[in-house]
Amino acid sequence: MPNATPVPARGLISPKDHTLILIDFQSQMAFATHSIDAITLRTNAALVAHAAAGFSVPTILTTVAEKSFSGPMFDEISEAFPGQAMLDRTSMNTWEDKAVIRRVNEIGKSRLVLAGLWTSVCIVGPALSALDQGFEVYVITDACGDVSKEAHERAVDRMIQAGARPMTSLQYLLELQRDWARSETYDLTTGIARKYGGAYGLGIIYAKTMLGEHASEAGAAA
Repeated sequence: MPNATPVPARGLISPKDHTLILIDFQSQMAFATHSIDAITLRTNAALVAHAAAGFSVPTILTTVAEKSFSGPMFDEISEAFPGQAMLDRTSMNTWEDKAVIRRVNEIGKSRLVLAGLWTSVCIVGPALSALDQGFEVYVITDACGDVSKEAHERAVDRMIQAGARPMTSLQYLLELQRDWARSETYDLTTGIARKYGGAYGLGIIYAKTMLGEHASEAGAAA
């Protein structure tokens, strides 16, 4: 029988063990996205971006044909990283862009987390390419979208079959926090959840309003 110890699984992510790559969250790409509604997509993308910025996760922001066709990246993302340059590409596969790969190598993390538009092209391409080169890949599936539900789901299936690990936007935030006793990021995490966490965020607002400072997930550990 194995001996249990109170340590996290290696497969769980932490703020310092990965690079986040946010890909082509642009107007033109969103217009044809039908696997997820635009409001939910923008909210989930914002949650991921603000979580990464708040926890100082090294993040690459990349666009495709920004000025000639696809338009700017969502404000919800660019506002989380003020002043950070967008790496604009011509390649549909982000992994084939030399500037992006240069930045991946500069950051030097072997674990990558991906999200963006469209799942079947702009996420499958770098996911399969990175896996082929020995990287560990996670995909935030509810912060991705495609031209149809079928296209999105088959793309996710294909990446999982190749070894990528799916996760969700709220899962990403809470996995970065992982312990409510980590007081230095408690307000950050609950603040992001309140703003972008849907029904969970409403629950936090209710608890804080009704119970005030007595409402704390860390209370049980105190």
